[in-house]
Parts: sequence; structure tokens; C-alpha cells
Amino acid sequence: QVMEGEPFYHFGHRGSRQRALSRHWGWHMRLGRDPQVLWFEQQTLKRRSRRGAVPTDPWFPEQWYMNNDVHPDLNILTAWSRGYTGLGVVLTVLDDGLEKDHPDLAANYDPLASYDFNSNDPDPQPRYSDKDNNWHGTRCAGEVAAVANNGICGAGVAYNAKIGGVRMLDGSIMDIVEAQALSLQPQHIHIYSASWGPEDDGRTVDGPGVLAAAAFHRGVLQGRGGLGSIFIWASGNGGTNYDNCNCDGYTNSIYTVSVGSVLGDGHRPRYGESCPAILTTTYSSRSSSEVQIVTTDVHHRCTDKHTGTSASAPLAAGMVALALEANPALTWRDLQHLIIRASKPAHLQAEDWAENGVGRRVSHYYGYGLLDAGLLVQVAATWTGTRPQEKCSVQAVQVPRDIGSRLVISTDVSSCSQSIRSLEHVQVQLSLSYSRRGDLLVALSSPMGTTSTLVTVRPYDTSQDGYKDWTFMSTHFWDENPKGIWTLLLENRGDDRNT
Repeated sequence: QVMEGEPFYHFGHRGSRQRALSRHWGWHMRLGRDPQVLWFEQQTLKRRSRRGAVPTDPWFPEQWYMNNDVHPDLNILTAWSRGYTGLGVVLTVLDDGLEKDHPDLAANYDPLASYDFNSNDPDPQPRYSDKDNNWHGTRCAGEVAAVANNGICGAGVAYNAKIGGVRMLDGSIMDIVEAQALSLQPQHIHIYSASWGPEDDGRTVDGPGVLAAAAFHRGVLQGRGGLGSIFIWASGNGGTNYDNCNCDGYTNSIYTVSVGSVLGDGHRPRYGESCPAILTTTYSSRSSSEVQIVTTDVHHRCTDKHTGTSASAPLAAGMVALALEANPALTWRDLQHLIIRASKPAHLQAEDWAENGVGRRVSHYYGYGLLDAGLLVQVAATWTGTRPQEKCSVQAVQVPRDIGSRLVISTDVSSCSQSIRSLEHVQVQLSLSYSRRGDLLVALSSPMGTTSTLVTVRPYDTSQDGYKDWTFMSTHFWDENPKGIWTLLLENRGDDRNT
């Protein structure tokens, strides 16, 4: 047969054994004498194994979330065996710095994906102090891109990706600092991983300022050659304070992929927050707090004590790097479609799992479930893309309404269901005054019968400020048809004195 594009011919002959390792002397003689044969070689079978099957790093056996020790794990081995290791993808961690000379990071370190906005210089090296608490960024980076098969520590999810660090959390954090970090080298960096936000104290309602909001918007419009920067965000650690991630404007932005946490045994971690902006989930620790995430640590060390939703987001970021290697043409919206399809409820435990209008199970704690890297690269490789994003808004309340103990607002969205037949993000922009903000539950129901709790009771939120043009977001109606009546419920879950 003729090989495609090359003047090579592959001949078979009945007289020579298929798996023979020794030369067939007769045919060698004849072909060697033929003036029209420029070159020939008898083909032999070669032993080949798939690259990246199982890394040899000493701590890899401790990386239970990707070495099949827990069922299901994140299914990283399957993605690796398909040949995806993050090659050609650039990722940066927005945090407190990055130990760029760490022996398990140095080979993947990318200075172009790094900067120090706390001291305004190109070097992201963390500040070492007696307290020694600037280890966070280095740990997050190792989860993504620790070098494989080098005899040091463990392996990153995307161990052939380029990794950078932005030092920004070790100083005065201002809107402009966040905006600069979010728009660093948007044509070079593909993925930004962030594990920070407003206080997780259960009483704050806060989000990006004017400049950071503009940076997100510009990032998805112009970043990555117009395909859009990918922003991966930790959903927050305010669970013990009954915080809700829909009160965090970074997590609930449509431009970020919000990642929740689950323990290896399928239980919800104490620090986990819930809200319908969470898209997907990865592991953060096993069951006991003893066995956590293995990664690089400052002072050239290795640790197995990394945990929290800030440990979950970088694992998802690494998996997204694998997907971008499988299909570099994915837009920021494509990626959210793929993440939803590659997340599985599995053994994740919650009381609120419900089937939405298109038959997908979804939870306020885990989004669409545990992210599966093998499935993610598979759907990425064959994804055909989406139509351009349509935006449409309906004003549901014309005149002020009294909430009382329970207010239901229904609205027909027929003006939008002409242009939009299939939903992605649904937002509710709300202004209200209330005597005790945390006592108010807000829920939204779609015509297909899906109910999404936009904000739960937050007992520590005693604020009398209400919500001023606050935007709540839900991903639970994804792919539903919006046609019909939508219902917003506001309910007082406190005592009768609330007004």
C-alpha cells in the first residue's frame, strides 16, 4: 500500500513469516539488485508502551485521587494513556507567589506567565518569613504541573504544561491589582487558577470591582486569540460559617468555572459552601484529615497536607489543560459545556441531588458532580462547538413589591425564548431592602420544573443593607428551553419581626 503523502510502499509476501526478526535473504538479494529500488527495509514489530501510563515519582503512590486508590478517582490515568499531559498549554496560579526554583517545578516554570504585583517586578518568588505562611501558591502550582518521572515528589495532573505564578495576595489587595493579575499576558496564558475571594465569613456580599469586572469581560472576549481566557475558581471555604458562594461575585461570575470540594469517601467537607454557580467538583482530602493532596511545598519540599477548595480548583485547572491539549480550539463557553458533560454524580452525598429539565443530575454542593479527566478529553476531542452567545433580559418587577413573609414573582419570558432555545447561565439581578439579610431565602424555578436555590439562610448575616443590584447566578438550567413561566420565590426563614 502507498503511505499517505510519501512515496513509500509497503509490500507483504506469503513466503516470509509475519513476525520474523531475521532477514529473508532471498528477497534481500533480489530487491538489492533491482536498479529501481532506492531503499528498502524489512519491517519488524517494535515494542511500544503508551507514554505517561504510571509516573515513577516516589510520592505518586500517595496520590490516591489519580492512581485508582479511590473509586472513582479523577480518571487522570485514562487521559494520560490517550497521550494528553498538558503539552503546549500555559497555566498560571494567582496567589501568594511561586517557588520557581523548586526541583519539581523548575523544568515547567514559565517566566512569561509570572509576575509579582505586590512588589511590581517579574519575579514571583514567595516571601519567606518566620511565620512561613506563603506556601499556598507553590502548593497549588504543584498540583497542576509538578514534573513527572524525575524521582522528586509526585506528578502534576498536567505534568507537561507550562506553569507560572502571580504574586498578588501577599500585600494590599486592590481592584487594580486583581485586574492586572487577571489580564496578565492574555495571549500567552491559557488558564488562570485562583483560590481566593471575599471573606468566607457568612456575612459578606462582595465581588469584583469595576476594573476586575472589566478584566474578566475583556479576558473572555479577547484572551487566547479571541477564544477567551479560562478562569478556574475555588468555590470558597465558608461552609462552617454557613456561607453561600452566590454572595461571592467571583465564584458566581459566568466567566469563571467554579469548583467545589468532596472528600474521597463521597462526604461533604465541613468547609464546603453550596450555591448553584458551582459547575463541578474535585477531591480535597480523603476522609480523615490525615490523607490529603500531595504537592510541591516551599523550601524545595514535598507535602501531603494540602487541602480545602483551594486544593480542588487547581486539580480542575490541570484537567482543563489536558482538554485544551486535546482540542486547542475550545472557547471559554465550550469548556463549560464539556465540564458539565464530563462531571458525574458518582458517590457524592447530598440531600439535594435533583434531575433538571434535560435529565442531568445536579446539586448545589457539587454542581454536576465529580470531574472525570478521561471523559473530559474524550468529549473535548470530538466537540463541534456552540453558536455565539445570546443574551436576553426580562424585567420581572415594574413597581416595588412588599416581601412580607413570602413573595412569589412569576414572569413569562416569551420575549427571550424566540432568540434563546437552549440555556447556559441564568442570572437574577435583584435589589431589595430587608431587616436581616441572612434570613431571606431566594429560589428560582424554571418552566421545566427545575428549582435552584439562589441563596440559603446565612445565620451570621445580620446586615440591614439588603441587596443592591446584586446578581445571583445558576448553572442548573443548562441546556433547558427557557419558554414558559419562571418563578422567583423570596421567603422569610427568620422570625416575624423581619420586614
